[in-house]
Amino acid sequence: MDYISRELERKFLKMNKVFKVVLVTGARQVGKSTMLKHLARNTGRTFVTMDNMRNRDLAHHDPELFFHTFKPPLLIDEVQKAPELFEYIKQICDNTEETGLFWLTGSESRKLLKNAGDSLAGRVCVMKLYSLSLKEKSGITSIPDIKYTYEDLTQRESLLPKYDINQIYEHIWKGGMPALSGFDAEQMNSYYSSYIETYLMRDAVDDNGISDTEAFRRVLTACAAFIGNLVNYSDIAAAGGVSVPTAKNWIRILQTMGIVFLLDTYSSNELKRLVKTPKLYFCDTGLAAYLSRWTSKDVLMNGAASGHYFENYVIGELLRNNAYGETMVNMTYFRDTNQKEIDVIIEENGVLHPIEIKKASNPERKTVKTFDVLKASGNEIGKGLVICMTDSTFPIDENNYMIPASIL
Repeated sequence: MDYISRELERKFLKMNKVFKVVLVTGARQVGKSTMLKHLARNTGRTFVTMDNMRNRDLAHHDPELFFHTFKPPLLIDEVQKAPELFEYIKQICDNTEETGLFWLTGSESRKLLKNAGDSLAGRVCVMKLYSLSLKEKSGITSIPDIKYTYEDLTQRESLLPKYDINQIYEHIWKGGMPALSGFDAEQMNSYYSSYIETYLMRDAVDDNGISDTEAFRRVLTACAAFIGNLVNYSDIAAAGGVSVPTAKNWIRILQTMGIVFLLDTYSSNELKRLVKTPKLYFCDTGLAAYLSRWTSKDVLMNGAASGHYFENYVIGELLRNNAYGETMVNMTYFRDTNQKEIDVIIEENGVLHPIEIKKASNPERKTVKTFDVLKASGNEIGKGLVICMTDSTFPIDENNYMIPASIL
């Protein structure tokens, strides 16, 4: 299979120039090792994987000899399996001013982030890779960050293909796992079944100490049923046959594993009666579609959860833009006890950009009226967006625009 370039490459190479260690985390099978092995080609960097039992045993029992055997610059794959290496990596880094010594990959876990943070503070840059975006599938990896002026939005639109509703739902249904390229429905089902058994359940046991994998699987499936909704821990616990505290803990573990994403609520001292419950999304919609038994793109697109999956798609593209872009922003959503809701609020440099997500091609203009609730927040309110299936960017009024989902 041909290599698919990733948006994160730009940022990774830039951080490699100033950090001694760069760690790429992410869910299993999203392409971390593939990306770094591609970038390491013809550079003289040695590749060592901790999936190899001999390498792992050497790292466990004699980490000093490990680094006599494998000298920097190194690419160490699945480093979470050899936590003994972190202290020695720190010592090597402290004895030189050279940057880019170590490239590390690791499947996300609390242990990995704690070990890296404790041992390599100030020496490591941690970045996250998600499964393929629709842009990456189209071979597009060098698009500037989203800006909120009409000129910038229309310029961005001119740089990207116009995806129709069928293309977007094909991506939503299939998901972005690189291995799925060219798979049909039967092959996809086998892939996701194996993915859950081989990776998720094993990591649940090995990394997180979960013994009841059947209950954990039921909680995972219940999460897929709540995609795009406020997290209802009681219902998810009931579906899993576990206690509410256990369900909460397992959802946190799924978030740490890079499987689900919880979008927190916007908070402000100036605004009262705000709902505090986060909303639940999957980092890869294909896995959620498999768990919920959506058997085809058309069934999903025309089904009862169609709008929730479209919302998850938009949230996922925004997450990727934030992880790979130059400017870090804060993403939340707004909901109050009067049922007023704003799907996403992007906070950048103290300015709030409210966003509504609609599957329709021509949603009602009054949708943006809800944005007015933010005027009492004490923050500056920037341009607002309605992300939908419109053909092109156009202004709703002087402060808000409709934009096609394609330009994410």
